[in-house]
Amino acid sequence: MFLISVGAAPGALAIPTIVRELADAGQRAEVILGPQARRFVGPAAFFGATLVEQPSETPGAALYAPATAETLARLARGLDRCAGALRVVAPDLDAGTAEHPALRKNLSLLRNDGYRVVENPGGGMPDPESIVAKLLGGLGGPMEGVRLLVTAGGTREPIDSVRFIGNRSSGKMGLAVAREALRRGADVTVVSANVGVVEPGTESHSVQSAGELRDAVVDLAAEADALVMAAAVSDFTPASPVGEKLRRREGTTSLDLVPTDDILASVTERYPDLFVVGFAATHGDPLEDARDKLGRKGADLVVGNDISGEGVGFGADENEVYVVGCEEEHFVPRASKLEVAGIILDAMMNEMERQR
Repeated sequence: MFLISVGAAPGALAIPTIVRELADAGQRAEVILGPQARRFVGPAAFFGATLVEQPSETPGAALYAPATAETLARLARGLDRCAGALRVVAPDLDAGTAEHPALRKNLSLLRNDGYRVVENPGGGMPDPESIVAKLLGGLGGPMEGVRLLVTAGGTREPIDSVRFIGNRSSGKMGLAVAREALRRGADVTVVSANVGVVEPGTESHSVQSAGELRDAVVDLAAEADALVMAAAVSDFTPASPVGEKLRRREGTTSLDLVPTDDILASVTERYPDLFVVGFAATHGDPLEDARDKLGRKGADLVVGNDISGEGVGFGADENEVYVVGCEEEHFVPRASKLEVAGIILDAMMNEMERQR
């Protein structure tokens, strides 16, 4: 059970979203909503949560959010403290207060006392996703201790200074894998190609081209236990990109293309002990492509998906895949990408355990 003590600050408006996120993850929450906090958010916003004055049982985790400067001072001095295996504070402060020496000292005292602190460097309360990731990731889930590297998005190969060859990948599948892995306790690093958003709670790196993605993955894989290669990587890149804008001329123009490096093959060759999950995006039945990629590229699992399917291709919120391993393969019917991510991670962890 999670206990959420809601503070009297504008960030209280985000607490119902946190409660819903926890419920979606199968967690139960009790909420302490004091009179001052009700000036910002009312009891009716907490549908599905139980409002209490004191917890009905010892919580598995306690969240203080939004935490005002006064709340932080009281907690740092041992007041208003709730028993719980995990204690998280999410300050809601203006930028000036956040940098005050007395407040920094209080946060240091809390960290030394075992609290987990989720801060927003620009002031205000952190986004709900970051807070939920810190809460769920701190519970010691089934992926605790696993260092996971995830790629997401689609690469862009420059033709000139304004044009590129790209694809329609939104990065949603890769980010869903990262989010679900965080909820299960993993330490997650994301390399995103032209996604434009950061998955809260992860260490994030942004790249554009297949070459940049290769360099980042090869470098970061040295510290990873597993790689989920969900990014859609261009198979070809212009042979001679130019540094200025090409002008339109009469007649036709040809473009010479050369193959990009095989990132999966490079990683499996350099890190033979790294567990690798590849993706095979296919226009049509992906099963044979997934089986071929599994053997040819040295991956441990390959996820095959049909990008031509309505509502399950690039940019969709749902997916439908085959998960193919050396000994087992199974079909995952249409579901949300977060649900599909969970099934992929289940298969990954089962196979990693089998290989031990």
